[in-house]
Amino acid sequence: MNDMAPNYLVPYVVSGTVAVIASVVFGLHRALKRAGWPGRERRQAVWSGAVVLTAWFVAAVLLSRSGFYRVAGVGIPTIQYGILIPIILGVALFWKWGALRRVVEAMPQEWIVSVQFYRALGLIFLVLYAGGHLPGAFAWPAGVGDVTVGLLAPAVGIVWARRSRSAAGLVRGWNLLGIGDLVVAVTTGFLTSPSRFQMLAFDAPNELISAFPLAMIPVFLVPLSILLHFASLKKLRQTETGESG
Repeated sequence: MNDMAPNYLVPYVVSGTVAVIASVVFGLHRALKRAGWPGRERRQAVWSGAVVLTAWFVAAVLLSRSGFYRVAGVGIPTIQYGILIPIILGVALFWKWGALRRVVEAMPQEWIVSVQFYRALGLIFLVLYAGGHLPGAFAWPAGVGDVTVGLLAPAVGIVWARRSRSAAGLVRGWNLLGIGDLVVAVTTGFLTSPSRFQMLAFDAPNELISAFPLAMIPVFLVPLSILLHFASLKKLRQTETGESG
């Protein structure tokens, strides 16, 4: 297997990730404006979100470029830290920081769902597999799963916006599908990558997934997606139970 990253991979992953950040910040601005937040409070929330996402992005770039997530031989993998720490911090901030809860409450459910159209970027896994850069045991489930979840996101968002009878069940099912896809992708990523836990793809190990720029997907886009799924499910529960706050 060719483990050299093709020339198109850096612009694809980096520009795609930057576009995701811009979409989230723009969506946050519009949602808070529609919710009637005062100008100063809205600007503070938007700038705070932009700073957090940008700092996270820069940290992910620096760590992946430094080779922090690459493991030689039968070493212990490190990429799990880049996946789990942002999720844990995000959940902790949600429960401890009232301002963040207010922001999530102001975001429309249809936007939180539809923005994950970016998951279709996972098509790159199938492209890399076709070029001999990734093992099929990882590329097929991760690529097909991401593209499916991403293409369904806008449709599910539209159904919710139209207040269809099936909207709640559809949103819940889509979220569970999305989380399941990420669990499968992360699991197959571990099982096919060089480390003491590798169990698959010994003839063509998954070396690119822990190297820059592809590592940006598991250490930035995967945690962001998980947090968006959690936010969507939380809002769904509030809608169904009439809970506020």
